[in-house]
Amino acid sequence: MKQKVQAMGKALSGMVMPNIGAFIAWGFITALFLSPGGWFPNEKLVSIQPYILNYLLPILIAAQGGKMIGGDRGRVMGAIAVMGCIAGQPDTTMLMGAMIMGPLAGWVIKKFDQLMEGHMPAGFEMLINNFSVGILGMIMAIIGYYAIGPIMAVLLAILSNGVNILINHGLLPLVSIFLEPAKVLFLNNAINHGVFTPLGAEQVEAAGKSIMYMLETNPGPGLGVLLAYWMFSKDKMTKDSAPGAIIIHLFGGIHEIYFPYILMNPLVIVGPIVGNFCAILFFSITNAGLLGPAAPGSIIAFLMMTPRDSMLISIIGVAIAAVVSFVISSPIIKMSGAKNLEESQNQMASMKAEAKGTAPAAVSGGAKDPAAVKKVIFACDAGMGSSAMGATKFRNRIKGDRPDITVTNTSVDNVPGDADIVVCQTILQERAAKSAPQAQLVTIGNFLADPKLDELYNTLANAGKGGVATAVKEPEPEATAAGNKTVMLREGVKLGQPSVTKEEAIQAAGELLKSIGCVEDGYIAAMQEREKLVSTYMGLGVAIPHGTTQAKGEVKKSGIVMIQYPEGVDFGAEKAQLVFGIAGVGDEHLDLLANISNALEDEELLEELKKTNDVDLILKTFS
Repeated sequence: MKQKVQAMGKALSGMVMPNIGAFIAWGFITALFLSPGGWFPNEKLVSIQPYILNYLLPILIAAQGGKMIGGDRGRVMGAIAVMGCIAGQPDTTMLMGAMIMGPLAGWVIKKFDQLMEGHMPAGFEMLINNFSVGILGMIMAIIGYYAIGPIMAVLLAILSNGVNILINHGLLPLVSIFLEPAKVLFLNNAINHGVFTPLGAEQVEAAGKSIMYMLETNPGPGLGVLLAYWMFSKDKMTKDSAPGAIIIHLFGGIHEIYFPYILMNPLVIVGPIVGNFCAILFFSITNAGLLGPAAPGSIIAFLMMTPRDSMLISIIGVAIAAVVSFVISSPIIKMSGAKNLEESQNQMASMKAEAKGTAPAAVSGGAKDPAAVKKVIFACDAGMGSSAMGATKFRNRIKGDRPDITVTNTSVDNVPGDADIVVCQTILQERAAKSAPQAQLVTIGNFLADPKLDELYNTLANAGKGGVATAVKEPEPEATAAGNKTVMLREGVKLGQPSVTKEEAIQAAGELLKSIGCVEDGYIAAMQEREKLVSTYMGLGVAIPHGTTQAKGEVKKSGIVMIQYPEGVDFGAEKAQLVFGIAGVGDEHLDLLANISNALEDEELLEELKKTNDVDLILKTFS
């Protein structure tokens, strides 16, 4: 049941999060121009708000949901279909209807395309494709008008009445008993985007603000936990990591960063539960509410969505949650033992992978005859950084013994069908098995220095000595027109930095990428997100943090930056002295990654790079 709810939460989040900017625009228009109560009351400009709420947001959500299932044709289908819900229920905000109609319409067009595959008469493809979307979209809009819309309106009314009962009877604070544990179990997306967002939109339309937006996004409960660990943890790694986590949590809005601290000592969850309980009680008594969703849940977003006359109330509510959570968590942390932070982070990574449907399982591809192996694929989550370096290093190692083998890299969800062996990190093995069921899986801890890579090399190399005919290996891709000089710049190199936490190092690499014009802010958050799923530590004192596949839209141009930490940064059980931040458009960054991998072959050079204060040496090595 938990996995099903998590999968639903992932789907809901996938529809809402890409469109969160539209929610913020809607909230800003309300906060600025609401008459009365806005910062700059303007009846004409505030009239934009209902159109965004009733039309734009449902259409965007439905279009995204349709695209997730049916691609670009599903996107158009979803937008058409939800209009039936909107027209049929003009007095109800159809966000929930959009979450149903979008994926449903995408599924319909996907099934139609599958049925028509191979059966379209030549020359009629464009006609059939366009008319199929138009006709099926019209049918789905009619279904939305007469069936889905009314059902969603009734469901929303039931939920709204339930919330009103909780509020009127002072029971809403009890939500924290379920909400805080749900966040740690990664069920927050299902609750927040599936229930709180549509209910909040309905309340904003009726009352101008909603307390529903304050329940899950309040950074106070997590802040109290992190402060308690910073003040009272006896484990040095945990204590040192807490200040960086506080900054990322409070100002970056990434609540997941405090989940491992709770997993170290599950009893600590009592602190955020009671803290959020007290905050919600305070918000209920003061009739508080936000004008739109605070996404991500940082103190900045929380206050920006606060009505002008309620700013102090929001600040006090966050403070109450933080103080209560701190007071309760502190003695628990002082009196009881805790697991190592690294173990808790690994546990969280497994839980998060499970929430995304990527939990590792006991899978193993069929063993291949080593002499018959022709293609080895290194696969990581995005196919952009760690797998590229791993493939380059292994290719250089094996090509002298087995020039008949092609070694390349890709994302774990796009492994080619002719792959004989897939090398990936353990936590990604189920996705790799699904992507390439025909291939043998080799699961590793890191891409540069793992014993299983040695075993794979020895197996393949020894098979090549048995008389296997050699073949000309596929040529390497030529360097892009952009050239390496446009990828690594002098301004993107920092040397001799003091040791920091892993999160701070990743943040610094992301900000350096942004400073040289490679990425937007959203990519930096995606780098932190990527690290929680699978470590980007490569081995040999090198880490290459980069964003998730979903964050490629935040990349403006390819670039690689390097920050040197002579004393090292803890990446789990290992220390990274060289942290490379990566952002790639297409394959423009792969040549430089190959140079990095080649440099790692020279142990003396690698050690010198970890301590040098010569930027020219860095640029010369990687150019």
